[in-house]
Amino acid sequence: MTLPASREPETTGNGQPGLCCRLALGVALAGLALPATALAEPAVNPASPAEAPFPAPSPPPPNPWAATLELYGFAPIRTTGDTTVRGFTAETDLWLGDLIPLIQMTASARGSLEQGRIGLLADLSYNRIGDSLARTTPRGLLTGKASVTTNLGIYDLALRYRLGARESAVAAPGSWSVIPYAGVRLVDVGLGVEAQLRGNGPFGLRLQREGDLSHTWAQPLLGTQATVFLSPRLRAFGRADIGGFGLGGAQDLSGNAQLGLGYAVGNSTDLNISWRYMGLAYDNGAARPNGFSTYQNGVEVGLKFFF
Repeated sequence: MTLPASREPETTGNGQPGLCCRLALGVALAGLALPATALAEPAVNPASPAEAPFPAPSPPPPNPWAATLELYGFAPIRTTGDTTVRGFTAETDLWLGDLIPLIQMTASARGSLEQGRIGLLADLSYNRIGDSLARTTPRGLLTGKASVTTNLGIYDLALRYRLGARESAVAAPGSWSVIPYAGVRLVDVGLGVEAQLRGNGPFGLRLQREGDLSHTWAQPLLGTQATVFLSPRLRAFGRADIGGFGLGGAQDLSGNAQLGLGYAVGNSTDLNISWRYMGLAYDNGAARPNGFSTYQNGVEVGLKFFF
């Protein structure tokens, strides 16, 4: 260390440096002797608990349970079929415009519940249509009235297994799922007939006849449904099933085929539109048989919720 030249060091009477000079010199020499790390700011231990950052919270595990619910309506453009009671057969051929005024009640819904990849599905539909006709003879002596009501309930319950991604309203393009299922289909068909003949003359003739025919049977059911996303909110889907296999009578067969598109109107809701074909045929094979058949194809519209 070099002292400023403008100031002479303080000395004592015998020519030795003074106390102040010796202290200053000692401090300077001690500073030169310290290692460089001692003069630096103290290092912070990165592993110190007080200075360590908080760990990022881990994402919650996915819920193993999932469910869907779809409320839908089926509008058959054309319905054909026949009803046979004790060997007598009446045929049906109705277009949608003819069918709509005959509808008395209709309700349908399908849904699923799964844990992991295994789950249950249900598809329930009920329809009741009816028609009545009244005629009076030209002279007004007799009035005849007849009404016919047909009930059809189809109730599916099956065990399913999912391949591919979980069902959802929104997913990456190319995401897909295939879900085969097997179970039971319960079919309930009822036919009610009421006929009345009333005399309008002085005798007041009145004749009335009522009758009904109903049959409920179960069918084994096999089917599959599939989905593939074309864009994050647009998906194509299809469904097909077959039931009966001729086990419940001389003729016992039912089936569905469906193909359509679904568009996400929210993060958990889909609007679906599809073309569907549905067929059902039954005959008990008796000498004077009872039977029922219906074949429908048309548009189905549904609102599907994902939980």
